[in-house]
Amino acid sequence: MKMPVRIKSLFPVLFAVVTAAALSACSLFEDEKPAYVEKPVDELYNRGVDMMTGRRFVDSARTFEEVERQHPYSVWATKAQLMAAYGYYKSNNYQEAISALDRFIQLHPTNPDVGYAYYLKGLAYYEQISDVTRDQQMTTLALQSLKEVVTRFPDSKFARDAKFKIELTYDHLAGKEMEIGRYYHNQHQYLAAINRFRTVIDTYQTTTHVPEALHRLTEAYLALGLTDEARKTASVLGHNFPGSEWYMDSYEMLTGEHVRPEVEEKAWYDSLKFW
Repeated sequence: MKMPVRIKSLFPVLFAVVTAAALSACSLFEDEKPAYVEKPVDELYNRGVDMMTGRRFVDSARTFEEVERQHPYSVWATKAQLMAAYGYYKSNNYQEAISALDRFIQLHPTNPDVGYAYYLKGLAYYEQISDVTRDQQMTTLALQSLKEVVTRFPDSKFARDAKFKIELTYDHLAGKEMEIGRYYHNQHQYLAAINRFRTVIDTYQTTTHVPEALHRLTEAYLALGLTDEARKTASVLGHNFPGSEWYMDSYEMLTGEHVRPEVEEKAWYDSLKFW
């Protein structure tokens, strides 16, 4: 008669089998891991350039990072840092690009290419600007970075484009203030609306939103019964933007007179051609 096998006696055997299998699996994975091979700096750098040309931007960025890792004291390492940041920027990995650029600026503040690093950082923020219905943190960061380009490198070839984009960011921030002001106005919270419209007029004077801000301010003053303030604001609007639709709206609202020329309505058949 066979004696029953005790379960307890199997534990050492099972443990040994599992341990051996785990060690075997680890050795297989270790065998599959590629061995570290140091390559010449020019070979790595040129490979990164080829990947960039082939629009493999992430692979290119990682290859340039490898240049710095393997040859940290070479002349190519500094150039590779900036190229890696550009690769991340082109692949829309903006946070990686900004981190790389911040590091480059910190390590090489007197490098001839540091102006471009500031400019590329501004672009990385600029590309993340969202519409005016959303948070404008990226717009603010873009504005700050682009201003640094203009302030630090006013004669650089990047300054002109930075100035142009600064105007666009101002317009965007003004648009955000207008959106909030209109909301308050529609909710009959006129004092809050006035604060927003005044911010546009005082802070973003060169933007396209100023004529509307003056008109909305006129509306809000009238809603509060501040007729004199409304007239003064409409006068400023008329002086600076005499032919604008917003001035015509304000004038008609204050005087009750129609200043727009009457458009003669034509019959539908007037536009037909007869032969």
